[in-house]
Amino acid sequence: MLKIYNTLARDKQEFKPIEANKVRMYVCGMTVYDYCHLGHARVMVVFDMVYRWLKASGYEVTYVRNITDIDDKIIKRAAENKESIHTLTQRFIDAMHEDADALGVQRPDHEPRATQFIPQMLKMVEQLEHNGLAYQAADGDVNYAVRKFDGYGKLSGKSLEDLRAGERVEVASEKHDPLDFVLWKHAKEGEADEVKWDSKWGKGRPGWHLECSAMGSDLLGKHFDIHGGGADLQFPHHENEIAQSEGAHQCQYVNYWMHNGFVRVDNEKMSKSLGNFFTIREVLKKYDAEVVRFFILRAHYRSPLNYSDHHLDDAKGALTRLYTALKSVPADTSEVDWNEAHAQRFKAAMDDDLNTPEAVAVLFDLANEVNRSQSAEAAAQLKALAGVLGLLQRDAQEFLQGGTAAGGLDDAAINAQIEARIAAKKAKNFAEADRIRKDLLEAGIVLEDTPQGTSWRRA
Repeated sequence: MLKIYNTLARDKQEFKPIEANKVRMYVCGMTVYDYCHLGHARVMVVFDMVYRWLKASGYEVTYVRNITDIDDKIIKRAAENKESIHTLTQRFIDAMHEDADALGVQRPDHEPRATQFIPQMLKMVEQLEHNGLAYQAADGDVNYAVRKFDGYGKLSGKSLEDLRAGERVEVASEKHDPLDFVLWKHAKEGEADEVKWDSKWGKGRPGWHLECSAMGSDLLGKHFDIHGGGADLQFPHHENEIAQSEGAHQCQYVNYWMHNGFVRVDNEKMSKSLGNFFTIREVLKKYDAEVVRFFILRAHYRSPLNYSDHHLDDAKGALTRLYTALKSVPADTSEVDWNEAHAQRFKAAMDDDLNTPEAVAVLFDLANEVNRSQSAEAAAQLKALAGVLGLLQRDAQEFLQGGTAAGGLDDAAINAQIEARIAAKKAKNFAEADRIRKDLLEAGIVLEDTPQGTSWRRA
């Protein structure tokens, strides 16, 4: 029985969908004004894993991951670049899809853009105003009256008193209370038409929190099963989503809240100011995309993830060991035999709050079995189980020979060096042959001499 750690309950709970055998899941996606970074990579890979496991468990899943394509940062960046909002956001949406595809992330069933749901957002603001939870301030903004919603703080565990005294509370005289947050931002003088829409409160644009409430409710219903995102969104974003959605619809918004852990770099918080901020495409210049996916999945989704070259190198070596087992015993693509002992252990791990570290450990046990027995059935089971996590689906030889990103020796250069080594050995120039082997090893290329000839793989 699948159990999920529910942030709202602060405990692992048995997963029971609202509708039998169907799951409706919403995940907060990207704000598209720049290239995706490692934190985005973790969100995409983690919830792709959740999506895959729910489907492997027999559920019919509707997965929504939104795109924020209107935001103060987007407006600022477009102005700096002297380009339209649409041109800017479309470029980075395309880049996001390239990064996600490289990481083996399946497209969600719906990928709504905020600008496509303005009418639904306005309708929600009207409902909140009707319910006495929204008001228009003197500056023209429409705000949410936090103190009028009894359940505020239930997700984050924060009390109104603590929040009132906290440093994170923005003080604005036009708000009835500093805790109140904006639902509809009035248009500023001189703003372009593409960043404002008509409403009963005047021209403006939606607040960030409102976007997800409107899109989630419209596509999945007023009450759905799972809402996910990074731990940094728990407060205030997800707390405000609950207040908006439950305040408007007068029913529970989401049953299970899932949050993945932070990404750190060499044990420090990732930030541009510290100079340790990496985009996905920067990392993929150094490491194969499947290595990055494996690195993310080898950690439990709720744990902090510490990025470093050392950890990526270790992940690369570990993934190489799995592919090496499949190289020795080629495996046809097949369905998982869920009655087999390794598969049962894999399932038990995944059903225990998506425990991918334990599931990956099962893959290594299976790889050891393949190496020991040379069993085609064990190899097929290894490939099928790994496929549930989006791993080991490439040709093993292809991965082992080309499993690094651009920047090292290409295949032609490696093969030329191997031919030179063969020629040196035939000439009994063993010192030269050893030098070539050593140089290739330093470049991350391991040579394997067999009776059939010399093959190579990336270390």
